[in-house]
Amino acid sequence: MSPGALRGALDGLTGEHRLAGAVVEVVDPACGTWAGASGTADVRTGRPASAADRLRIGSVTKTFTATVVLQLAAEGRLSLDDTVADHLPDLVRGGGYDGRGITLRQLLQQTGGLPDHADALADADVDWLRHHHFEPEELVAAALGLPHPKPGWHYSTTDYVLAGLVVEQVTGRSAEDEVTRRIIDPLHLHDTYWPGDAEDIRGRHSHSYFTAERDGRPVRVDGTRWNTSAGGAGGALISTPADVDRFLGALLGGRLLPAGQLAEMLSTVPGDPERLGSEGRYGLGLITEPLSCGGVRTGHTGSTRAGHHIVTAMAPGGRRATVAVNESPATDAAANAVLAALDTALSAPRP
Repeated sequence: MSPGALRGALDGLTGEHRLAGAVVEVVDPACGTWAGASGTADVRTGRPASAADRLRIGSVTKTFTATVVLQLAAEGRLSLDDTVADHLPDLVRGGGYDGRGITLRQLLQQTGGLPDHADALADADVDWLRHHHFEPEELVAAALGLPHPKPGWHYSTTDYVLAGLVVEQVTGRSAEDEVTRRIIDPLHLHDTYWPGDAEDIRGRHSHSYFTAERDGRPVRVDGTRWNTSAGGAGGALISTPADVDRFLGALLGGRLLPAGQLAEMLSTVPGDPERLGSEGRYGLGLITEPLSCGGVRTGHTGSTRAGHHIVTAMAPGGRRATVAVNESPATDAAANAVLAALDTALSAPRP
């Protein structure tokens, strides 16, 4: 990694792509930690962006939830070959969907054929959506009212809402409590927590922004205050780049799962090229993609309707990095530039 090149990548996100703020934290086993930022955390006050700010990590939450399901599998309390109906009878039934034919492995791998409830909410009034509380069963019902996806891999947060309900059925405690008890507290992730119905982010945090049409023209909207219950066990966590790096290092370093379950997690299938890129693959709550310098990065991405967007991964040598922006990329070029910044952070220095 060249710090100069990485600073340039962050400045490109806030300059060329006009995103409010961009931050990165890189942890290298040999070289230590490096953090950088560009732009603003709050466009109203002009407060500079900082990698120490909390933010909503969206679908990176899925990796936490998948880890707990795999821990329960290691303990013999469930099997990845169990069906959804084995644990949640009749919840997935109707509209041609049947939980008796969908395994827990397929939920975590996103190959169970279920649509994403987020698609049912795509046209919802934003001012209603950001203040609405959703029960998990309500999200599942919304998904089951959608048309069937194409066969094969299909990204669906509903899969992880169901995985969270399975955790609750098996343990008698919510997925949120189990993630906290099994991951957040043991790893001392002091800036990581479940917000519940709280719309504000506790402590120091970046504001988040998205583009909406107002009176026929696009405007930047502050989405910081938001009830993220629509994400649930698949997308509601709040964290920091440092905590996400620490979690990913512990997970891929074998501290959270026995070798057998970690191998299951890393067993991947091809993803949708439109979602993961032409070479992206999906495991059990993990995404793998090639690095420009060789090898494969392993991690996840997370986006929120409210505006936060994050990508995190570890390279084969153990270097891990998290890049976050506090404004939804409005173009493919901007989204690809975020991924390019991650690639820069993970790439070995060139001679």
